[in-house]
Amino acid sequence: MEFKTGPFSSSFYDFLMTNYSYLLSGDSRHLSNEPPGSHGPVMHGTTVLAIKYQEGVVVAGDRRATEGFQVAGRRIEKVYKVDEHSAIAIAGAAGPCIELARLFQTEMEHYEKLEGVELSTDGKANKLSQMVKANLPMAFQGLVVIPSFVGYDLTKREGRIFKYDITGGRYEETDYYATGSGGKDARNTIKKSYKDKMNEEAAVQLALGALYDAADEDVGTGGPDLIRGIYPTVKTVTEKGISDVSEERMKGIYTELLESKKKEA
Repeated sequence: MEFKTGPFSSSFYDFLMTNYSYLLSGDSRHLSNEPPGSHGPVMHGTTVLAIKYQEGVVVAGDRRATEGFQVAGRRIEKVYKVDEHSAIAIAGAAGPCIELARLFQTEMEHYEKLEGVELSTDGKANKLSQMVKANLPMAFQGLVVIPSFVGYDLTKREGRIFKYDITGGRYEETDYYATGSGGKDARNTIKKSYKDKMNEEAAVQLALGALYDAADEDVGTGGPDLIRGIYPTVKTVTEKGISDVSEERMKGIYTELLESKKKEA
């Protein structure tokens, strides 16, 4: 069988769009004439955030997913490694969000294997914009996908944060960003304590504190669950690559945070 690859032969996503668009959730054949929610509540992921610091970017997300007014999941992953110098955080309808994140991972891996180099940070951000735009028909059906993209720019030697709207519009944030149902509450916390060129420890503490405050105000955002041992997903993106912040480290930070909250009460 002869496949069409088009002018962008190093793009796995363009290959799918040309030959197998029916496999993608944004394809028009997935559309329904029924109003959103007709087949029951859709699982939604909630709050994710990113904070720039001296060495790169911290990206984090809570673990709760909701279906209507119920908790649908307590351990959902909302932050994904894309390649050695970038990550994506997802908020919105969980199914399409996770599909987008995994397809974006495959797209970057495919490009790197064929070209022998990583796509530039701007190139990655632009490609994600194209993929979000392709989901617009599903967004009109209520299946909204709102990702955040972070990367360490090897040319500029700094961390970068990008946000998107449902039309695929791409916008760069200079310091920090948070989105999802608790995004506004998280941004308020970050705004009060953010400092330019803060170190990693301060940035991680601020990210965890912002998610805690978001969970305190927003029913869709899950806070730290010390009994079940459930903590947010937190990654750092630097010139050296991507690292996960350990649960043990987060447990220590949250223990200190809760003690300080008790003293303030």
